[in-house]
Amino acid sequence: MSLKVSEEERGEWAVLRVSGEMDLVTSPAVRQHVHDAVAEGRRSLVLDLSEVLFCDSSGVGVLIASRRLMRSCAGQLRLILPAQGAEDGSHVNRVLAALGVRRLFDCYPDLPSATQQAAAGPLSA
Repeated sequence: MSLKVSEEERGEWAVLRVSGEMDLVTSPAVRQHVHDAVAEGRRSLVLDLSEVLFCDSSGVGVLIASRRLMRSCAGQLRLILPAQGAEDGSHVNRVLAALGVRRLFDCYPDLPSATQQAAAGPLSA
């Protein structure tokens, strides 16, 4: 399976919908999309990972680097990691939790809650 990234705007938020597999070969594409959004002046970014079926350490590395990049430019990064999605549950959610890094991210169950101006607050880890 390959990776697909589509972009849209929701108010101030740039939304990148990622589907497929985030691995050593495909993860650089996600990184490039994040860098492109920042280069275009976007400082509020949502990564919708609800349709990611597989994520290895290189994918996690891209997420952590994206968080670091957004913080360095006084931006905000939110992840969509629903409890159910990508067939039997959010794979990325499970991987981040298993590695103990999920707490680093503001995670939301869906796009409307992630793009609210004053979001109700991220999901707890």
